[in-house]
Amino acid sequence: MSTELSQKPARRPDRAALAVAAVLIAVGGVIAWDASHLNAAVRYARIGPQTVPYVVAVGLAGLGLWTIIEALRGDFPEREPQEVRPVLWIVGGLLLQLLTIRTVGFSIATGLLFALVARGFGERRWWISVPAGVVISMLVWLLFARGLALTLPGGPLEHALSAALSALLTLVVPGSAA
Repeated sequence: MSTELSQKPARRPDRAALAVAAVLIAVGGVIAWDASHLNAAVRYARIGPQTVPYVVAVGLAGLGLWTIIEALRGDFPEREPQEVRPVLWIVGGLLLQLLTIRTVGFSIATGLLFALVARGFGERRWWISVPAGVVISMLVWLLFARGLALTLPGGPLEHALSAALSALLTLVVPGSAA
């Protein structure tokens, strides 16, 4: 019987992990640079507004260095091949929302984003996902814009909903306006 030690074959450095490590270190550097420009005159017991950003920057840089070491050793497990199409649907939805939110309003733009993300996850029934996304987005807009008084871009649906709510409130409570 032979007692040979089984060794795993040497793996190449994980380029994706090295890219993630570079991003972690870069973000940590940007946070540290930004923290260095904060007003250091405001301090309480040697802790100022720079303290937490510096801790976050050091943590990100440490994670980046750790990721580099693991990537060079080849300790990350093999990944399955990535599917690009779902990512493209999601990125397309984000771009569509960015391009249309000022013109069509929050509800429609975010409803379309919802439908495209759903498509990325395999939902092919647009006639369900678009209206569902618009309704959910209108409820979110209503909560944030009317309930919390935050400003979200309004479009035709939001203006119609505001007018309907104002009219309803005037009927329920005479002499009040929303």
